[in-house]
Amino acid sequence: MLCSFFAKAQKVEKIYVNLYTDSLKKGTFNYINIDGELSNGKFLPLDSTQLIFWASSGNFSGNSLWIDKDIDVQKVDVKVSLRDNPALVKEFSIYIKQQPDPELKTIDEIMNKSKSKKG
Repeated sequence: MLCSFFAKAQKVEKIYVNLYTDSLKKGTFNYINIDGELSNGKFLPLDSTQLIFWASSGNFSGNSLWIDKDIDVQKVDVKVSLRDNPALVKEFSIYIKQQPDPELKTIDEIMNKSKSKKG
């Protein structure tokens, strides 16, 4: 119980953006990972209960930004602020992937290719 009280007493001093990808994909949710640096130097992942998210395009659901498949912009500007301290803000831009993903191969195509390499 003492550990829980101590952890809650720590304040977020800085926030950092750690994206899992270099671009946003259209037609899907894109997770926006935000970490908070606590006053004791440790890091904590933050979510929408602790953060306020804003984007120039798309819609947030929690930490995930939905980008419509028909969007016609090159990038999305994002602003994240700490609910407990709105002056603590991160602003950044994320580009939208422009090239379509390649079609996935079927299991039969993968298996046939594997068999042809063995023979």
